[in-house]
Amino acid sequence: MRTTPVRILIAKPGLDGHDRGAKIVARGLRDAGFEIIYTGLHQTPEMVVLAALQEDVDVVGLSILSGAHIPLVCAVQQLMKEKDMAQPIFVGGIIPEEDAKLLYKSGVQAVFGPGTSLPEIINKINMLVQKNSI
Repeated sequence: MRTTPVRILIAKPGLDGHDRGAKIVARGLRDAGFEIIYTGLHQTPEMVVLAALQEDVDVVGLSILSGAHIPLVCAVQQLMKEKDMAQPIFVGGIIPEEDAKLLYKSGVQAVFGPGTSLPEIINKINMLVQKNSI
């Protein structure tokens, strides 16, 4: 049984300057007992992966509202693969259903759109943690 809190990186890759949702999710996850590392705005995929490595996180959450979710997520996934990182990734933002399907196909473990409740996000992340034996 795990004795330390699950560490989750919440990152805002790209030029998207809207971080209210990411901060609300980060606070809700923190209040649910997760340890949260929030990167702040305007992170490059390289910065996200470096932060995930340096902080030794268990899960990576990407918040993207700019519409650039496919290339940004793919870039993060490629960099993580190059560094032999296997942490599950979840994505939040305004993501069309077809794009969400592509993200799932690429290996993203969860996609949360506007209106997703905090209990739903917390439950899904707990399931990811159990599934991946983190």
